[in-house]
Amino acid sequence: MEVTKLVVLPAVLAFFVLCLHFMTRMARLRNLNLPPGRLGWPVVGETLEFMHAMVEGNVLRFLQERVEKYDSRVFKTSMFGNPVAVFCGPAGNKFLFSNENKNVQVWWPSSVRKLLRLSLVTKVGDEAKMVRKLLMNFLNAETLKNYLPKMDRIAQHHIDTYWKGKEQVFVHPIVKLYTFELACCLFLSIEDSAQISKFSLKFDAFLKGIVGFSLNIPGTRFYRAMKAADEIRKEIKMILEKRKVDLEEKRASPTQDLLSHMLLTSDPSGKFMTEMEILDNILLLLFAGHDTSRSVLSLVMKYLGQLPQVYEHVLKEQLEIIRGKEVGQLLQWEDIQKMKYSWNVVCEVMRLSPPVSGAYREAIKDFTYADYNIPKGWKLHWNTNSSHKDPTIFSDPETFDASRFEGAGPTPFAHVPFGGGPRMCLGQEFARLEILVFMHNIVKRFKWELVIPDEKLKYDPMLEPVKGLEIRLHPSSS
Repeated sequence: MEVTKLVVLPAVLAFFVLCLHFMTRMARLRNLNLPPGRLGWPVVGETLEFMHAMVEGNVLRFLQERVEKYDSRVFKTSMFGNPVAVFCGPAGNKFLFSNENKNVQVWWPSSVRKLLRLSLVTKVGDEAKMVRKLLMNFLNAETLKNYLPKMDRIAQHHIDTYWKGKEQVFVHPIVKLYTFELACCLFLSIEDSAQISKFSLKFDAFLKGIVGFSLNIPGTRFYRAMKAADEIRKEIKMILEKRKVDLEEKRASPTQDLLSHMLLTSDPSGKFMTEMEILDNILLLLFAGHDTSRSVLSLVMKYLGQLPQVYEHVLKEQLEIIRGKEVGQLLQWEDIQKMKYSWNVVCEVMRLSPPVSGAYREAIKDFTYADYNIPKGWKLHWNTNSSHKDPTIFSDPETFDASRFEGAGPTPFAHVPFGGGPRMCLGQEFARLEILVFMHNIVKRFKWELVIPDEKLKYDPMLEPVKGLEIRLHPSSS
């Protein structure tokens, strides 16, 4: 009996405290002018509806239904066990991007935080600024242009290996090999194809579990992702340990890749990254540095296959660049600057089919937006689709029109495939180079047609063709 009391009484007390906390919280919320919307089922909220929209590749429908129902560009919902205020349109994007460390700070679902641990994704405030600055010293245009010829060689080798002589290919899985090889080469100096292919397989399990419920039990996606992340870190650690020795013995260059840069660069106070921070940031950049670009390139191939007039215009631009070069000469920085139409095409592809659906913030204090109260601790979500398909910003938004990006381009904060503000994707310039280098090499060698012209797309977690985007290749007469 005494034992029973010792067990039951604390449980009852804990339950009572929890109920009291819940009722106090609900009473406080009732006194606030919260954005319209519904929180859905306890814990689950509207997560399943949102994830279903992701799988269907139609997140815009999830947003539009609620914007129209509540007649508001900000609405409340509940996802991943948290109340969430969803901000729509350029005004919402601008508010969240410009209020970093003032009213909001970065936040990600627990699955992302647990998988990417001490990386930049989870850093906030001054610590985030220092890590970002250190990484940007390598990922800026001035540094990356030195690696451009190497990127061109990798693209040519990739096409010779996986595309040349083929009648049909599945674009999405093959393009992954190109983007992953580039990331491995520039970040870790891995150039062996067999090692890269083996390494990339581990990333497949990691990627599939990065967004969702962090249920770490055998059989779940998250469990497989955690296991894969541990294996990837072990491989990176072996490379790191060898690199330390090679740097000490002058067998490696301080500027040969991102790993050397991270090992030898300190913050302004003289503090270096810990080994665990380096491993986690390399993991983050290998993931972000190849999978988003793979998504964009797959969709570029899709739209160029659907729109022959756009393909011809891209080809014309690339051939003009070739005519000004000696036979066999690799791409140089000035060549990239001439690819203006090609980059406008990429921007329009990312407008219509953004590789990332959006991101999250957290309210670090109570604030007001559009006359609504946003409580401290609430999660905040911005979504690329809410502004990319807005007919008040982009006329006839479903029509492909690369000219939208000529001159000054779209309304500020309307086109946000790389985010914005202090948390803007630091790999933007790296992505621009790897995409344009691939486009240059593929259009001058092939034309193609889609096997399934109306193939559907899904977010898992990046946007991808459901069946891998099979195409028929035709060697270009040009």
